[in-house]
Amino acid sequence: MKNLKTQVLLTFVLSTISIGAFAAEHIVEMKNSGKDGAMVFEPGYLEAEPGDTVKFVLAAPAHNSVSAAVPDGAESWAGDINKEITVTLNAEGVYVYKCTPHAPLNMAGIIKVGEPTNYDEAKAAVEQLTAGAVTNKDRLTNYFSQVK
Repeated sequence: MKNLKTQVLLTFVLSTISIGAFAAEHIVEMKNSGKDGAMVFEPGYLEAEPGDTVKFVLAAPAHNSVSAAVPDGAESWAGDINKEITVTLNAEGVYVYKCTPHAPLNMAGIIKVGEPTNYDEAKAAVEQLTAGAVTNKDRLTNYFSQVK
């Protein structure tokens, strides 16, 4: 009986470790200039799997990453200016995020994790951010058009 308990516990531990071993870490740079223009996250559109992490890396000063929409069951985030932040994507859906000081320049991005379970809510967040932008009005809409 003791041997069976040990085997069950060992199987559980190894399964838990192997699940974490398959999670990926994605890097998103916060930049003053990139392939999509001025004040960008690069990449601006990212596809990931549940359990993956995204590390927002400061490539230039005066940026942050703040969630604007997250799926049900996911945690929102608010990174400090000039600080890197790592976010765990623990729920399927569409994550919309922005740089607080550069939101008027439409410095925002999209992460799709698995199925886009909150498509309509994410679309509304994209429309709201785009309406408040004074430049780069098509950037976030173009990223969102990749969500399928």
